[in-house]
Formats: sequence, structure tokens, C-alpha cells
Amino acid sequence: MSGHNKWSTIKHKKGAADAKRGKIFTKIIKEISVAAKLGGGDPAANPRLRTAVDKAKGENMPKDNIERAIKKGAGGMEGVTYEETTYEGYGPGGVAVLVEVMTDNRNRTVSDVRSIFTKCNGNMGETGCVSWIFDKKGLIIFPRTIDFDKLFEAAIEAGAEDVAEQDEQFEVTTDPSYFMEVRDALAAAGFKPESAEVTMIPQTLIKLEGKQAESMLKMMDRLEDNDDVQNVYANFDISMEEMENMM
Repeated sequence: MSGHNKWSTIKHKKGAADAKRGKIFTKIIKEISVAAKLGGGDPAANPRLRTAVDKAKGENMPKDNIERAIKKGAGGMEGVTYEETTYEGYGPGGVAVLVEVMTDNRNRTVSDVRSIFTKCNGNMGETGCVSWIFDKKGLIIFPRTIDFDKLFEAAIEAGAEDVAEQDEQFEVTTDPSYFMEVRDALAAAGFKPESAEVTMIPQTLIKLEGKQAESMLKMMDRLEDNDDVQNVYANFDISMEEMENMM
């Protein structure tokens, strides 16, 4: 399982997702607004916007909030200019970390991100130092309660690259350009995903235990808590037993 997915599992078990719903809404609204500004306010003609809107709906964001964010973006977002960039570095144990940000003040954001790396026993690196470890993929996750063989058949027929069993879930991976097509085809076939997104999946994993695992989770938590950080990806692996000991 990718570090990103492992982190999602940890957050769910900790109950952190609900506690930080306000911050989740803030990040999604920013993404919707920027997507609408760059590609127009029609989700049907703007894949990035459609993905952001779907994510908002998945988090039960009120319809009015979504519509306001689209209008703000399509209207040009006067007075606000967001810059998108990615920071790279290393976490405890040499874990590769990618941090995607959307900021109106790059100096503030890079200072904040560097501080988090340092305080959590990591360090920021140069552009390209760890990005090669990750592949951009569409990732659609389903509960293990569904029929794997039927899901596999439907996913491959829809154009998915692979279907795998991972811990308590099934993961369908796709080329990013076919992500929405595969997701929609599976939904039409009656398979309801737990989550669906274009993400960065690591090619290799680094197993962490003890203090290193604790510091890594602290780093992930602090990075995601930053308002300018949109996504964090990492290639750590922490056993379920280790996680239980830390909770």
C-alpha cells in the first residue's frame, strides 16, 4: 500500500478526518476556484473541476459552497493569485515526501514547509530529488465486501491498468487520462467506490517502526494541517500492529 493510502487509513482510524473537515473544505474550495479559473466553470468540459467537485460532494460539502467557489474562480478571482508548486524532501528513515501546495505567498509557504520537515526529523531537498520514485496514477478504492472477480472483469474492460487486493480494500489503478472514464464505467456497473482520485503512487516503500514511525505520522499531520498544502505523498509503510501501538 502506498504511503498516501496508508495515511488515509490511519486518519480514518484516528477519527482525524471529521475533526479537520473545516480545513478539508478550505483546501477543496481553493482547488475548485483555481480549476474554474484555469479551465472554465463547466465541470462537464473541465476534468480538473469535475474531479474537485466530486471530491467536495464526497466530503458532503454543501451545494451552495461548491457553486460559490466555481463562480469565484470563473469570475477571475480578482485580487487573489495562487501559485501551484511541489516541494520535495525526506522524512524520518529516508522516506520520500512530495508536498503539493497552492499559495498566494510562496516565501511564507516554503518557510512553513521547511520548518515542518526540520522539526519532524526530515529535510527538504532539491527539485527532482524524490519525484522519480512516484508514478502519477488514477486510484479507485473499493471495500472488500464486493465481488473481486466481477470488479476485476469490469475494471479491465473499462480500461484500468490493474486491480489489486490491499489489506481491507480493493484498489483499481488507471492511467491518469482514463481515470474518469474508468471511474464512471465502474459506477454505472454498480460498483460504488470508497474514494477515487488521481494521486502519486510510490514504486518502493520504506518500512518504519517506533520513533521513526511516530515522527513520520507527525510530519504528515502537520503538513496536511497547513492551509497552503493541498496534497502530501510519501513512501512509508507502517504495520497495522505498529499503528495500534501508537493510538
